[in-house]
Amino acid sequence: MDLQKTAELRKKANTLPMEPGVYLMRDRRGEIIYVGKAKKLKNRVTSYFRGVERHLPKVYRMVEQVQDFDYIVTDSEFEALVLECSLIKLHSPKYNILLKDDKGYHYVCVTREEYPRIRLALQKGSDDNEYIGPFISSMVVKQTVEEANRAFLLPTCRRRFPEDFGRERPCLNYHIHQCMGVCSGKISRETYREALGEALQFIRTGGAQSVEQLTARMQEAAEALDFERAARYRDRISAIRRITEQQKVIAFPHESLDVVGSVQGEEKIYLSLLVLREGRLRDKKDFSFDCMGEPEEIVTEFLLSYYMQAEAAPAEVFLDRDLPDLPLLQQLLREHRGKKLQFTVPQRGESRKLCEMAQNNAAQELARDSNRTGREIAALTELARLLGLPHPPEHIEAFDISNIGGQTIVGGMTVFRQGRPEKRLYKKFTIRGQSAPDDYAAMEQMLTRRLTHYREAAGNGKKDGFEILPDLWLIDGGAGQAAVARRVTEQFGLSIPVFGMVKDDRHRTRAIRAENEEIAIRSNKAAFQLITAIQDETHRYAITFSRKKHGRAGVGSALTQVPGIGPQRASGLLRHFKSMAAVRAAGVEELAAAPGMTR
Repeated sequence: MDLQKTAELRKKANTLPMEPGVYLMRDRRGEIIYVGKAKKLKNRVTSYFRGVERHLPKVYRMVEQVQDFDYIVTDSEFEALVLECSLIKLHSPKYNILLKDDKGYHYVCVTREEYPRIRLALQKGSDDNEYIGPFISSMVVKQTVEEANRAFLLPTCRRRFPEDFGRERPCLNYHIHQCMGVCSGKISRETYREALGEALQFIRTGGAQSVEQLTARMQEAAEALDFERAARYRDRISAIRRITEQQKVIAFPHESLDVVGSVQGEEKIYLSLLVLREGRLRDKKDFSFDCMGEPEEIVTEFLLSYYMQAEAAPAEVFLDRDLPDLPLLQQLLREHRGKKLQFTVPQRGESRKLCEMAQNNAAQELARDSNRTGREIAALTELARLLGLPHPPEHIEAFDISNIGGQTIVGGMTVFRQGRPEKRLYKKFTIRGQSAPDDYAAMEQMLTRRLTHYREAAGNGKKDGFEILPDLWLIDGGAGQAAVARRVTEQFGLSIPVFGMVKDDRHRTRAIRAENEEIAIRSNKAAFQLITAIQDETHRYAITFSRKKHGRAGVGSALTQVPGIGPQRASGLLRHFKSMAAVRAAGVEELAAAPGMTR
């Protein structure tokens, strides 16, 4: 990194106006490598050249290549969004989101032969076969082909027709009514072509229109007293309805709907787009992009790029997160497409579950690239949404106070990193100078000592876990304990998000306590399971330490009642003999031989 050049660019950025606009980053050859928009140009552009070493690797590499930048001031944020979109399409900068056209796409293939077959194709061939698609998800293509062949009783074997007519008896599929038995030679070419055409109609338009058309044909056949043909249509309608019910995802009042879910990794953001048509999941598309800005900015840029290029768009798009530029995005796409595209962020019910499904799919893609599970990633992402955090919390610390009989008061701190317990970072605290139980005072002492260690570690460079500033504090208890924790963070001048973990009367996790309200979490399965695991583990850790310390105190007090034995000798005896029973069983010579003892 050329520090002198960075300083020059920072100085130039400080002269920019605090107005909306677009900025263009250029490399040594003057080529545009990144285009961005900003509500306030000065704030946004200077952020690239401050604290460069803290940037994510992709951003760092981009800034390292920047030799100069240009900017265009606009009258509004909407104009900035329109200009950004057109400049990205014009220049295709290497660090912007560029959607790929057909890499990894799959097709439904209809073979060119006397009795055509419907098959899955991994790519579009140069032959005379007909190809329907493309589809991004091979799973969806495979499922569609299987459904069409099964519903319309089309053959899936390797026999060739009409060459193999009558050579062998029909296979098992014929006998279990999953094939019309073309190999018998009793199915005319016209009847087969009719079934094939209906299958292709089913693939292209979906089950609802196919059922409607087949019902009309069935009624015509019945009126013409062609009951055999009417029965054939009836069986196809039943097969389509059976398949549709098996594949139904959710009932919603839309003809078409897309659902976008996203999760953030360390260097990339992962998005999953579910395509629902007629109440069925028709396709799933996965994307990943380098974190070149805030997650909301990346999702907005993706939606703009995707729906500006899409041949057909749904009536509505469900999003798993709110976006600051959503009204501008809707306006731009409406002007571009000539019709309204509604973006909605569901908060509850079946619609929210669809967003969670998309989010879980994105989490699975992130899990493939990291040593984590999709459930852990989805839980942290959902927890961030519920608590209003800007990012999923990577480092969570949880605290609990435990005392037995008011004699032994201790605190426990557990650590969860990326959704998993990090036991090597757990900490124990013995509460000092407190003779009677006072959970608020004990919690304040424990948290004060924890942040004092953090401040000391920052000065001496010690690496013992205390040097890490957490993304989230979870306090076992209600509003009072959480308020104490917030007061401690304010005293240290730190902005750590603090929430209480509330239990019901059966000591089970019930809700999260924010500053002025309780946040229900039971309807969000992944987040609820994570909070429950954190609360249970923190309680276990604190009470185990409390019992152990209480047991030692009880044994120590029994020994100190013996004349000549104080706390130090009592502790030495227990360390030497390991248990009180062993002390009792020891003879005079064994006792005298213990470290620190005399005859």
